[in-house]
Amino acid sequence: MKMLEIKTALQIAKPKAEVFESIRDPEKMKHYFIEESSGMMEEGKSISWKFPEFNEYVPVKVLKLVPYEFISFEWEGAKDKILLVEIRLVQISNSNTLVKITEGAIKADDFGIQWFGRNTEGWANFLACLKAYLEFGINLRKGSFDFIKK
Repeated sequence: MKMLEIKTALQIAKPKAEVFESIRDPEKMKHYFIEESSGMMEEGKSISWKFPEFNEYVPVKVLKLVPYEFISFEWEGAKDKILLVEIRLVQISNSNTLVKITEGAIKADDFGIQWFGRNTEGWANFLACLKAYLEFGINLRKGSFDFIKK
């Protein structure tokens, strides 16, 4: 059976070091992605994230960090499935970084197709929110998913 893997990317008008720290540091992530975290992303460390629209905590196992270049972690990206996420930072210029994200893979069955749609949307939202935060100081996520709570 074919496997599905998410691949998405977005250019951000900030240097790689600033983008990297905004993904790794929970105090910065709170401005565009999560509500709380049990700690900083560090290689080999297990942490948990809480999203503003959900009550549960999501366990995250940080596998590898290459400063300003690469972050990989595993999480339950689909019900009962531990998935690998890789984030690569590619310098376009001194002040522009391409952020490339992959997640997966899951069988291309009905469940996998639903996962692919949801999580592709989620990673595109992550990138848009990261860009808005870093380039303009705007938290796009704030209030965006309040409808889920109702």
